[in-house]
Amino acid sequence: MSMEHERKLNQLKENLEKAKGLRIRAEARLEQLNRQKQEILDEILALGIKPEELDSEIQRLNREIEELIKTADEMLPMNITNGK
Repeated sequence: MSMEHERKLNQLKENLEKAKGLRIRAEARLEQLNRQKQEILDEILALGIKPEELDSEIQRLNREIEELIKTADEMLPMNITNGK
């Protein structure tokens, strides 16, 4: 085997080992993300919210926050809110 073929073969082996390492890290990361996803889904369900209803629940909560801020603002005396 020529030196050039041997060098290419060694390079291929090295690249294969790097690819294996990347695959192992990617699989570990995927497993971690799947665990986190399940934990989040479990928390959402524990709050009594279905995952498919999350967007509407967020919108509802935003409206509620805006209403509470408006109510609090209306309850403050005018001279405080006008800076007098």
